[in-house]
Amino acid sequence: MKSETEAEPKDRSHIVSAGILLSRISGLVRERVLGHFFGASVYADAWRAAMRLPNLLQNLLGEGTLSSSFIPVLSEMRVQGREEEARAFAGAIFGLLLAVVGMAVLFGVLLAGPLVQLLFPGFDSEQQARTAGLVRILFPMTGVLVLSAWTLGVLNAHRRFFLPYVAPVLWNLAIIAALVWGGWTRGLSGEALLRLGGIGALLGGALQFGVQLPRALQLLGGFRPVLSLQVSGVQRAIQRFTPSLAGRGAVNLGSYLEYVLASFLAAGAIATLGYAQTLYLLPIALFGMSVAISQLPELAEAEAAQVRRATIVRRLEEALFRVSYFVVPSVMVYLGLGTAVVAALYQTGAFGAPEVQLTSWVLGAYALGIWPSAQSRLLSSGFFALGNTKTPAWVALIRVVVALSVGGVLMVRLDRFTLEGGLAMGAIGLALGSAAGGWAEFLVLRKRLQSALSRPLRWGGLPFLKLLLSGALAVIFGAGADWALGAGHLPAFPPVIHGGAVLVIVGVIYLVVTSRLGLSSFDGRGLRLSTPHSRDRAHD
Repeated sequence: MKSETEAEPKDRSHIVSAGILLSRISGLVRERVLGHFFGASVYADAWRAAMRLPNLLQNLLGEGTLSSSFIPVLSEMRVQGREEEARAFAGAIFGLLLAVVGMAVLFGVLLAGPLVQLLFPGFDSEQQARTAGLVRILFPMTGVLVLSAWTLGVLNAHRRFFLPYVAPVLWNLAIIAALVWGGWTRGLSGEALLRLGGIGALLGGALQFGVQLPRALQLLGGFRPVLSLQVSGVQRAIQRFTPSLAGRGAVNLGSYLEYVLASFLAAGAIATLGYAQTLYLLPIALFGMSVAISQLPELAEAEAAQVRRATIVRRLEEALFRVSYFVVPSVMVYLGLGTAVVAALYQTGAFGAPEVQLTSWVLGAYALGIWPSAQSRLLSSGFFALGNTKTPAWVALIRVVVALSVGGVLMVRLDRFTLEGGLAMGAIGLALGSAAGGWAEFLVLRKRLQSALSRPLRWGGLPFLKLLLSGALAVIFGAGADWALGAGHLPAFPPVIHGGAVLVIVGVIYLVVTSRLGLSSFDGRGLRLSTPHSRDRAHD
């Protein structure tokens, strides 16, 4: 019989996925609205570039970095019954964040012009000025979103997952409302509409933070922000935070260098990368991040309670297979049916057939790295739970070096080819480099985590092969439906209906085939996934 500390944790990944799904759906609507008004124009490039700059602050200090250092320490205090210390610790982290964010936002607003000139040298002076003006609006937004990451950490440590991951819906809705009101009601376009979208993003950030704060304060039982390094737990959090910050810094540096390279390509290259990245990140966020997020507090508490390593390894293996169940068909759909997916989401207004074709090819290149990237999120959570933030940090640097080296070479080679409308194909090379970096990160993380746990991590074997077979059959049926809908045998449907019908067919076929192969079933609670270890639990 298992002890209480070794009991099976309640799987909350579906709660995280539900919140992320709603957030991502609203994000896809936001992208469709952006595509409608800006297409792959200089204004779309300015939006992507301007979002990159303040997002540096959010990525360095926000969700990913803060989660790796803040949540494990707070979870440990809670499981040990040190509620007062946990409250003081949360207040001290908030105070430190507030001070750092305040200074960073001030410098970002004041130095927006030089920063844009430094990071986007391929832009002409007019495009640099356009981007800098938008950056001055978006930097304060990002400061608020970093504080929102603190509330996310508090809520996650208390096993409250839905609210923090559905809150970004408000941010997306604010941008959508601003663009629709300005573009359709007021008749704005170009730079005026671009700035209005930035104002919507700023207001949305405030809404995202405001909706989470009351619940976080309620769970903590109140707190007092202080600016101190002497509060219990703060030094440990900073020790974990520093290497994680370095890792996030490497990833962000790589992301910016990718955009620097893209700024030398034809107009629309940065926008095309952004449109494809939205779809590329969707399965990673829905399935890779959701499982990693829900497992981090559980793994951290298991490590704090000195649960057997065999139990921790089994939890990781089951989570890795759960990620694969959903990510494998996503990769196959992007590779085999990418044009239908991109057209369904983006083909409207200024986003025409050439933009659909290029974006679908860039998406296909990114898709080659989705599976390893999603798995790496969970492997990193395993390291964080063990108190090791250094390994994911230096492995992230390996990913960046591989991605930029491979991507830079392929970008130059592919940029010689163009599509209808003059769209160059160099962005495909950058996406292929990103996929290569994802595989490098995954392979090194896997090897190092197995060494840290002193046990091999199994990856599914025959059940994984069944996933590949199921995904391939589903995409073949989907391709048949795609051909039938587009061959003139049926009335022509708008791209969104066409693509939606194809995806529904793929999803139904995949669920049916995996169920017949014994990988999933349905009961009163919905889909139940059978992992390679489902039948072994009674023997632990």
